[in-house]
Amino acid sequence: MTETTLAVVLGALFAFGTYLVLRRDVVRVVWGVTIISQAANAYLITMGDIAGSVPVLSHHGPPFSGTTDPLVQALVLTAIVIGFGTTAFALVLTYRVYEEHGTIDLEEL
Repeated sequence: MTETTLAVVLGALFAFGTYLVLRRDVVRVVWGVTIISQAANAYLITMGDIAGSVPVLSHHGPPFSGTTDPLVQALVLTAIVIGFGTTAFALVLTYRVYEEHGTIDLEEL
């Protein structure tokens, strides 16, 4: 049941992000890309087996079955930080385009 719910929610996030990317407003395009990147991060976390286990590896032999690979969590954390920076940069660029041209409509630009 949990996997089905996660699949439906992630599919809805990807669909909503794609819908926003196809709009004419530049701000909506930026938010669409942001939603798609966050959905991809959530997908990576769910594929990293987050079944309540700890992200610790055993020092004595192979890891026991109650551990999770911490690399996925570290990479997603890095992707979140980089995504926040690029979203802020894209919104500042959008503001500058609005100041220069008086519109953020892609057809008019």
